[in-house]
Amino acid sequence: GLSLESNQTLLQGLLRKTVSSSDINQETAAYIKQKIRENPSPEKSINLFHCLNELNDRSLEQEVQTYLNRRDYNRLSGVSLSAAQWSALVFVLLNSEEELDEFNLSKYDRSEECLLRLLPVIKASRKINLSNCFITQKGWSALISALRSNPSHLTELNLSRNEPGDSGVKLLSALLEDPHCKLEKLQLVNCSIGEEGCAALISALRSNPSHLTELNLSFNKPGDSGVKLLSALLEDPHCKLKKLRLSYSSIGEEGCAALISALRSNPSHLTELDLRGIKPEDPGVKLLSALLKDPHCKLKKLL
Repeated sequence: GLSLESNQTLLQGLLRKTVSSSDINQETAAYIKQKIRENPSPEKSINLFHCLNELNDRSLEQEVQTYLNRRDYNRLSGVSLSAAQWSALVFVLLNSEEELDEFNLSKYDRSEECLLRLLPVIKASRKINLSNCFITQKGWSALISALRSNPSHLTELNLSRNEPGDSGVKLLSALLEDPHCKLEKLQLVNCSIGEEGCAALISALRSNPSHLTELNLSFNKPGDSGVKLLSALLEDPHCKLKKLRLSYSSIGEEGCAALISALRSNPSHLTELDLRGIKPEDPGVKLLSALLKDPHCKLKKLL
């Protein structure tokens, strides 16, 4: 930009009056910060922060750095940030390779406001942990919309212990069936997923099955019908699932039989299966014992 002294020197023959005064730079920085305050969208303020850096003004960044320097979780809990400070926080985190590698909302504040404010960071991250963050339907919709706008970065997603319900999982399914989605690990523990949500989820995974290697659906209620659909996914030769967790998911004899049949038909990938919660007297236990005796079974861990 023209505020850089090196550029002013190069252009001094073309400019009638070179603006190099520190006072002018301060006025420019003040004007830019005012524009940031007037614009509530962190994404639209990113370029303005680059301009401030060019002017060597990092005052807004320093305001939020105090909170980021804390080493505990919920660093922003009870803190009231202005729109400009939220924008500064987004700018700082987008320039942090560590945060973009693995983003954990609970480090800042497990609130919907924090989730919505930090969506630009979330959608740029490779691993995302939003476990137990009290995400409502509004937050869920905004989150999935953001992830769908940049699906190829994401490799791990943990949405456990929220309550999206079947309707929320249907929104998630639209992301999973995107051919650009390269998600490898998905955790949906205790997410109030029923048969309808499970059907939508499995349908999406069947349309784009070659990337996911870990799936955790523990403490949900897929029912035998949901487990049968999941079993059909496992039979797909393109399915690369290695770890499957279905603990305490109320799996009956029919679902267990379908699951074991699928593992026998495509035994080469799955190495870890978690079915905790099945009672010893359940018929499914005998079927599992028979599976482990199968010489083609590649399971290394059965819980």
